Amino acid sequence: MELGLTFDKLLLIGLVAVIIIGPERLPKAAETFARFVRRAGEYLRETKSKMRDELGPEIDEVDWRKLDPRQYDPRRIIRDALFEEPEFDAAPAPAATAVATDPVAPARPPMTRTHFSRQTPPPFDAEAT
Repeated sequence: MELGLTFDKLLLIGLVAVIIIGPERLPKAAETFARFVRRAGEYLRETKSKMRDELGPEIDEVDWRKLDPRQYDPRRIIRDALFEEPEFDAAPAPAATAVATDPVAPARPPMTRTHFSRQTPPPFDAEAT
């Protein structure tokens, strides 16, 4: 994971740390920071090994970059959904399913595309607006 830190920025952070912390307390602060980095690394390695133990060896086969939510552009997803043609049934589906025999759920007719024109406008609900 890149944080945008370059050598120049790290040098500036170090200089500010020397000025703020002071040369007397800087070795102790550097030691504390090194201990923190070591513990964080141990924690990450331990977490990784626990995941491998619990999820099994197939965890290494997962392409994590493909599951990264930052790669999805919401505008593209919405555009694809709006311009995608829905699939409608041209002929009625056979009624040999368990849902059709369920007395609670009524049988629904298959979806068909209705073409609207000036003579046959789409339905309008005056109470909904």
